[in-house]
Amino acid sequence: MKTLLFRIISNTSFRLFLSVIVGSLIGAVANETVISTILPIKHVLGQIIFFLIPLLIFGFITPSITRLRRDASKLLGVSLLLAYVSCLGSATLAAVVGYNFIPLFDIAPETENLKDIPEMIFRLDIPPLMSVLSALILAFMLGLSLIWTKSEKIEGALYEFQNIVFTMVKKFLLPILPLFIATNFSVLAYEGALASRLPVFFIILLITLLCHITWMTVLYSSAGIYSGKNPWQVLKYYGPVMLTALGTQSSAASLGVAIEQTKKSPVLRSDIRNFAIPLFGNIH
Repeated sequence: MKTLLFRIISNTSFRLFLSVIVGSLIGAVANETVISTILPIKHVLGQIIFFLIPLLIFGFITPSITRLRRDASKLLGVSLLLAYVSCLGSATLAAVVGYNFIPLFDIAPETENLKDIPEMIFRLDIPPLMSVLSALILAFMLGLSLIWTKSEKIEGALYEFQNIVFTMVKKFLLPILPLFIATNFSVLAYEGALASRLPVFFIILLITLLCHITWMTVLYSSAGIYSGKNPWQVLKYYGPVMLTALGTQSSAASLGVAIEQTKKSPVLRSDIRNFAIPLFGNIH
């Protein structure tokens, strides 16, 4: 019984879902003083998360490029082409569904009933060392240059740096994500955004999820047919990733969870995974 309870509590999906519920309940009963205390916590946690994202992108993509060696340039070109084609396909699906179904619902903005968020009593800005795009470009240029120059010492240092970044993900990013999501939903619930927009939110969320599932089915079925692998061996680990993306409203913030979760998949190559997830998470 204790083992089962521990497994449930330690489950990433459970902790993220619980953070949504707890955050919403706190926000529903909180007064201005409580929210004034929560706001700086939310801000600092968000600053830490987005500070780590460029490091995560650089730390995983660059060593993965060097491991791919001769295939790196080819894989990068194929990845960009796949991302572009997928973006066209998903955008077309979204446009067709949006133009045909969204007008059927009487959706009007309801901002007049929202509470004013109190001014933040404490603010600590932690700017990233570089932007996400700068991290991507630097990772590509440095990774390819290391292959061309055969700089083994720097390459070895980058492998060590990748291990350090992965430790940062496990020790810093993953533990604070549930708290960040809880504070995010606390503010939304206090503001009244959850209550006033809940019906519309569920309608849009349902449509979005159906479109998402449809396009994911196309992508993963194609990948499964091409590779001869069962796509469910990847998809079944993505529950925490989707919860993180929903709770933070950021695909970049879910990168650490995606890398952590997909390590459990027996059908993914580590070099491809560490290269593709940070790349597609920012260009797709």
